[in-house]
Amino acid sequence: MRLTAIIATVLFTAVASYAQTATPQTQTPSQGATAQSPSGAANQGAGAAQTPAPQPGHKVLQAGSQEELKAYQDAFALTDPDKLLAAANDFSTKYPNSQLRASLYIRAMNLYAQSNNSDKVIDCGRQAIAADPTNPIPLVQVASALAESTRETDLDREQRLAEAAKDAQAAIDNIDTGLVLPANADPARVDAAKKSILTMAYDTLGMVDLSKKDYASAITSLQKAISESSGNPEAVLYLRLSVAQDNLKQYPQALDSANKAVQYSKDGQVQNLAKMQQARLQKLMSAQSPAGSAAPSPAPASGAQPNPAPGAQPNSSPAATSPSNPH
Repeated sequence: MRLTAIIATVLFTAVASYAQTATPQTQTPSQGATAQSPSGAANQGAGAAQTPAPQPGHKVLQAGSQEELKAYQDAFALTDPDKLLAAANDFSTKYPNSQLRASLYIRAMNLYAQSNNSDKVIDCGRQAIAADPTNPIPLVQVASALAESTRETDLDREQRLAEAAKDAQAAIDNIDTGLVLPANADPARVDAAKKSILTMAYDTLGMVDLSKKDYASAITSLQKAISESSGNPEAVLYLRLSVAQDNLKQYPQALDSANKAVQYSKDGQVQNLAKMQQARLQKLMSAQSPAGSAAPSPAPASGAQPNPAPGAQPNSSPAATSPSNPH
């Protein structure tokens, strides 16, 4: 399960700080504060010090009452994901129109992600999306979890892949308007967080394309993911790109991508798979005669799976099962 630290620490600060310090929306302007910033500070009336304006195009959370805010804070403080999910469900039942519902499900989703519980990530993420359909964080988390966990034998495989692609594209489309950000968020860190989300979204589209054997589209999506993560290259993206290029018989490009996967990998499964794919392509290219000898079968396209599928054939190329969480 991939949940980048930049998303967890930069963007999630918005709802975390709100849970700690925010006050409910007041009933009339004369009674004091108006709209709440995600960091919890209220914008005061004329003559009072003004808090920083929210990030342009992004959303601000508000509680409808003191009772609602207290219930939200109590639920948000929970650290056990099962208890938090139960509290989020209770909160949503009691306050079905609350703007804060999605943030509780996002927190539960993040806690489940820490234990690699894909089913619960998808469940909580779907509920967050239902409460806030344009928030890129649950959109990209659900999309990535679906793409990583869907298997060839799943009866609902096509539906899961379609949902993954739809959510990933929605995360991309709403990246500049759907985020909940602290009013004083550092623009540089917000930009880095957006790049991280876009990397996950384009990677997910690439995984879906690989699963569907649409290698040309997979190459396009994975190259976009690589571009978004250029400041922090991810080996697994190059490994998947190599698989797609390999299947289109673009062997020089596939080897170049495999070389970069090896270069940027640290250790573990991704590094092992990258080295095997690299060695395979080197042997393939060196063995080809000028007349054009028959090339070995390209790497299978099941690169969307995070781990080798049960019962996978032992002769399958290692790149076929490139993991989705290299860290």
